Amino acid sequence: MKSDIILSGVGGQGILSIAATIGMAAIENNLHLKQAEVHGMSQRGGAVQSHLRIAEKEIASDLIPEGSADIIISVEPMESLRYLPWLKTEGWLVTNTTPFVNIPDYPEMKELLSEIEKLPHNIALNADELARQVKSPRSSNMVVLGAASPFLDIPFQSLVNGIMKIFGKKGEKIVQLNIDALKAGREFAEKNKN
Repeated sequence: MKSDIILSGVGGQGILSIAATIGMAAIENNLHLKQAEVHGMSQRGGAVQSHLRIAEKEIASDLIPEGSADIIISVEPMESLRYLPWLKTEGWLVTNTTPFVNIPDYPEMKELLSEIEKLPHNIALNADELARQVKSPRSSNMVVLGAASPFLDIPFQSLVNGIMKIFGKKGEKIVQLNIDALKAGREFAEKNKN
């Protein structure tokens, strides 16, 4: 088992929480894990991406070579497309469709969605809306992780356990809201994967 994952979005969208949840789940399954430092501006609104590598054996490098990522998990649609050169031909792109318009010449959403739909393996979802539906509007990042979960070689329950560990100090209500968001994303992906 080996998974090379690119995480992308903009600062403040919860990429570090996604990485921490996957990391906790990997450790629970006795897997090796390497994560590149988050690249980009960590301030709200700046582009952010991270490489996350998981395997049964030791991992030499924390950077994913171009053309070898198994999945891109993105909380922002334009940012998802920025990292397509890293995606394998048979890899999956899972992205939120809610834009974070942080530049004056942000592309038209129709153009972005058209590019995403050209990919043979993609899940594009309005994670913000799904998060609102489960009464957890701040958990759209966990909705996206849930949508990516069918394509990760990690048991879903381990992701749930990761959320419990990461958010446990914030109280049971926050934990449950994040789990509900994770489940909503997974349910969407299961219904819509092609």
